[in-house]
Amino acid sequence: MDAAARSGVLPRMEVSRHQIGKLNHREPMSSLQIRSFISNCCHSSEITPGVIKSSYRPLFASRSDSNDQTNRLHGGLNLPSPVQKKNPTGKTFCSVGTWTYNESDVQTHSHTAEDKIGVLLLNLGGPETLHDVQPFLFNLFADPDIIRLPRPFRFLQRPLAQLISVLRAPKSKEGYAAIGGGSPLRKITDEQALALKRALEEKEVPVNVYVGMRYWHPFTEEAVNQIKRDGITRLVVLPLYPQYSISTSGSSIRLLQGIFRNDAYLSKLPVSIIQSWYQREGYINSMANLIWKELQSFSKPDEVMIFFSAHGVPVSYVEEAGDPYRDQMEECIFLIMHELKSRGVNNGHTLAYQSRVGPVQWLKPYTDEVLVELGQKGVKSLLAVPVSFVSEHIETLEEIDMEYRELALESGIENWGRVPALGCTSSFITDLADAVIEALPSAMAMSNSQKEDEQEDDPFAYAIKMFFGSILAFILLLSPKMLSAFRNQVF
Repeated sequence: MDAAARSGVLPRMEVSRHQIGKLNHREPMSSLQIRSFISNCCHSSEITPGVIKSSYRPLFASRSDSNDQTNRLHGGLNLPSPVQKKNPTGKTFCSVGTWTYNESDVQTHSHTAEDKIGVLLLNLGGPETLHDVQPFLFNLFADPDIIRLPRPFRFLQRPLAQLISVLRAPKSKEGYAAIGGGSPLRKITDEQALALKRALEEKEVPVNVYVGMRYWHPFTEEAVNQIKRDGITRLVVLPLYPQYSISTSGSSIRLLQGIFRNDAYLSKLPVSIIQSWYQREGYINSMANLIWKELQSFSKPDEVMIFFSAHGVPVSYVEEAGDPYRDQMEECIFLIMHELKSRGVNNGHTLAYQSRVGPVQWLKPYTDEVLVELGQKGVKSLLAVPVSFVSEHIETLEEIDMEYRELALESGIENWGRVPALGCTSSFITDLADAVIEALPSAMAMSNSQKEDEQEDDPFAYAIKMFFGSILAFILLLSPKMLSAFRNQVF
């Protein structure tokens, strides 16, 4: 961090047990109470190059959540249901576990603890070079939240991931080569982390901000290890996915759950997880601002079709696993268009889903099919909006900007435009900073009372399954007939 950064020194304050007791009340805090919480907690800040060391006094005693509908999508993490469709704009979804300590613990923390706030940004990750593409794809498809195999066949997860990654790597390398030889996601996410750090400093909330990628460096495990080394004692987890899905935010949260459960320090660390934030007013306004700006680049803005393209997920995730992604996406589009209409923008709009892979049915309508249909219906001007992405990466730079643009022009659309990803847009970063501040009071330790899905306890049995699974994958890889059939289904 730049040496001229603001220190954010706030006054020290002693907290009585009476005050702590008041904070056990279940009603949500107002913005004034949240500001008071931050002001009362943070009492010192020390800046070293690249790191802000912050400390504050914990004001929360035990709290429990009586919501019976726990989030089974996280594989046992005690979280409230991740979607409440009728929540007002601006709602931040924060997970709440159970953090309990006795009165002596409270007294010790009130007088001796110097806590430090950390913010962990979660994202997908991407290969930085063409050499990274195949191992990145392996990590992606080895995730059971990406390819959901029936329990009896889960031992095939890694062999199948190896097979798919080898087969898909050549085509994927072409895509990454077309955008410069690698994904810009890490660089952009690092820039967002720095911008968020500065935005929080301006609000007098000194923090350390970490980046944890799910499938490439810096891996989530690397970020968590750094959090431990830095002695962070209160953590806000912020997935950089506006809408929640078991295949994005859910997968990363599930990974965190396993890491935290098996670590004595982390299992007691107060954590708040912002599960989704697509309803936040700052996000909605930021998206509307970008769309309005791009509309002005057309000669006839009123005639432009606003085309929202979101990353797809298999239909089974929604209909069988209860993924709230589709509902949240549709509500997100409604809120953005409502904001645009309040500004006098009454353009037509549509939503479609991109990036489907394999033979299973994915959320419809599909982006490529809708583009052709719009061209056939006589649409001449189209503005593409990558609504589920806040950073530029291969799905925006190659899939949308190249593949879908070419398809649209071939289908009769004459004027093409594309809204950039939010990136480090100031209003967006400021809203993320507000979301972090609002989440801090609800930070509590993740529950370690529930266990992961059934794991293989016998290493010998696991090795046998992996051995035969690898043989099966090898046979598939060498059999021309099987390979041809597999390739036709997957690609």
